[in-house]
Amino acid sequence: MDGTNLDHVPAGVDANNWKLPENLRWSFQHMADFLPTAVISRGEAPVAQLPEAHRDLDSVMILPSLPGGAPVSVGSVMATTETDGWMLMHRGAVLTEQYFGEMTAASPHLLMSMSKSLIGAVAGALCDSGVLDADAQLTDYLPELAQAGYAGATVRQLLDMRSGIDFSENYLDPTAGIRMMEQAIGWSAFKAPGPTGMYPFLRTLLRKTAHGGVFEYRSCETDMLGWVCEAAAKSPMATLMSELVWGKLGAESNATMGIDQLGTGIFDGGINATMRDMARFGSLVLNGGSSPSGEQVLSSEWITQTLAGAPDSRDAFEDSPVDNLMPGGMYRNQMWFPYPGDDVVLCLGIHGQMVYINRPAEVVAVKLSSWPIPQDPARLFPTLRAFDAISAALLVEVNTAAAPVAPVEAA
Repeated sequence: MDGTNLDHVPAGVDANNWKLPENLRWSFQHMADFLPTAVISRGEAPVAQLPEAHRDLDSVMILPSLPGGAPVSVGSVMATTETDGWMLMHRGAVLTEQYFGEMTAASPHLLMSMSKSLIGAVAGALCDSGVLDADAQLTDYLPELAQAGYAGATVRQLLDMRSGIDFSENYLDPTAGIRMMEQAIGWSAFKAPGPTGMYPFLRTLLRKTAHGGVFEYRSCETDMLGWVCEAAAKSPMATLMSELVWGKLGAESNATMGIDQLGTGIFDGGINATMRDMARFGSLVLNGGSSPSGEQVLSSEWITQTLAGAPDSRDAFEDSPVDNLMPGGMYRNQMWFPYPGDDVVLCLGIHGQMVYINRPAEVVAVKLSSWPIPQDPARLFPTLRAFDAISAALLVEVNTAAAPVAPVEAA
């Protein structure tokens, strides 16, 4: 565990107020300075180099998606969405890499719910090796859940967020499940009566509907998934992540993961990593599970079934009780598919964290941000359209051997 280092914390920023809008840019890059974390080691493998072919992408224009709208530039979108850093790779080469404020290439940044995709990758690697069975019930690994709300749920249902657990992800409701969980794990200034620690909290959750129904985005699903991974592999998540994923990426830096008062990882949103290393992670989807260093992190079969989804994944997504604003999309293995088909895959986190993978264009992009509010479609979808526009332009350029990137209608 990393000890907190309060000597470097700006006056007035602490564990009680780090989520205030005026503190987010600093706190998202300094989590280990004021909250306990565990190291996710990059191991001893050589760093996977990322070739560079820098060019101007700020001037790429995004044509309006609605009649009467005005085109805007990619640079304008990045400048108006509290960007801490963004980068884009095409065919493995970095075309642009930009940092704002005090953020640098070496700065770790809180990933928020992009952490979920990393936990999903650990689960995938364990399934590939036979240590974990996606079709098994959670109680096969955690018998103590026999009387809990999660009894009868399967690993697959956690991976796709389709259990029947009663848990609200309404970030603006101070009584929602997500806020109660933050209190239990020490991420909140206020502590209501109730369990202390992630696992004690998860044991209190109740079932509201049959497991295996519609998709509903709930952070507790990933925390339960992480617990099951630890039980199946008999190893803590920081070790599993290092051995199965991070140590095989050719990462430049160690990652860190927030932990609760009992040392349990905060799997749903507590991982911190550099932007370049998250680009390496995104490359797994393009490369059939292989990292930029050539290591096979996930099997091609795991990537294939992630992209395909289940026969009813899109119906389950459409029927979600919450409008996810992604018509025809789906959620699979802790990743988002914002459009019909499997061309674009996303890892998403609140306050503006995104890994974007465009398979036909062979593009991986990352944006790390500090939006003042957790969820904001007016910031999210312009970012998505910006990456769509660049990808579309690059695809045209490759297919026609044309010269500079021109304005292209975003998907």
